[in-house]
Parts: sequence; C-alpha cells; structure tokens
Amino acid sequence: MKLPASQGRGPVAIAAFIAIPLFFSSLMAASLALEKPLKYQWKGGAHGLLTTYHDPTTRNIATIWLLAAVPPLVLVAIGLIATRIPLGFYVPCVTAIVIAMAVVHKTAVWERHHTARYPVGVDLIPPTNPSSDKFDRGQWEHMARETALSLQHWTIGVALASALVMAGLYVRRRFFTRRPVMPYGQLEGVHAPDATMPSLGDSPQ
Repeated sequence: MKLPASQGRGPVAIAAFIAIPLFFSSLMAASLALEKPLKYQWKGGAHGLLTTYHDPTTRNIATIWLLAAVPPLVLVAIGLIATRIPLGFYVPCVTAIVIAMAVVHKTAVWERHHTARYPVGVDLIPPTNPSSDKFDRGQWEHMARETALSLQHWTIGVALASALVMAGLYVRRRFFTRRPVMPYGQLEGVHAPDATMPSLGDSPQ
C-alpha cells in the first residue's frame, strides 16, 4: 500500500517540543510511583527487628527513567503519523493534553505510597540528627507532586497555544489572504502602415 503524501513536518516538530515538559512531569510521577530505598533488616537481640535504609538501586533508577520516557516517545510517534494526515498538526496537540492528564492522575496516591516507603524522609536521615536532616517525612513527596502538576499545566498550555496559533493562521490563509490577480495577456502591437517606398533593386521584374 502506498502511504499518503506528507503534509509537512509541523506535527512532529510540535510533538517534540511539547514532549520536553511532558517528560519531566512523567519523571516526577514515575519517581513517586516506583522509587524505593534499599532496605536491610535483621534481628538485633533485645532490640527486636532492626531496619536500615540505603539509596535506591541502579536498576530501580534506570526503570524510572525508562518508564518516564515512554509518554513523550509515544507523543513523538503520533506526531510522525500525523504528518500523513490533513490538518494533522492538531493531533499531537490533543494527544499531549490527554497523555499529560493521564500521567499525573494518580500522583496523590503515589505521594502517600512514597512517603510510607521513606519513613525518615527521602534523605534517609532520621530527625534525631537535626544537623544533617534536610527533608522531613513527606516533604519531598509533596514538592515532587507539585512539580509534576506544574509541568502538566505547562504541557497543556503549550499544546493549547500551539493549536490556537495554527487555527489562527489557517483562518487567515483561508478567508483573509488576497487572491492573486490574473496576469493580463500580451497585447499585440499596433503599427502604422509601412509608407517606405521600395528601392530600385526591390522593384518587381
């Protein structure tokens, strides 16, 4: 089957631009959903079960970054497809709004779960050490959720602004652009009768 002709690179260009704030919003949401400390537990005799927390594993961090890249990559892929669709510029704009809303729709739940996984705060330093403790329990989670929501608003705002600009340009081209004037045909020159007498060599025999 022959693919439809390309309508221009506009859809994929705007998809790649909107994917920037979408990626960081997705990264914050994925961190809340998946990040967890490395936990060790052992029996401490009279002290019962002892627990220590360490930084997340490299595998855990890599998983977060890979999953955070999925929404923007999906958006760029849809932008590529939209280059073959008439008025396809609006497709990635609408898609970006839907994906941005889907990415953060459970951040409130993920915020609570992340807080439960870090009982002494994300810095893993208990409040009994005030000189080194930088984050209270749940403080970083609240900041991360606010950042994810703020980036979601930026994503939606850029998508709406792009769609409105293109709609304005389309209306301008469609209804307010002057039509080209048809060029006049070439006029034949008008000459006076040739009154020059023929020379002797040109006289008829």
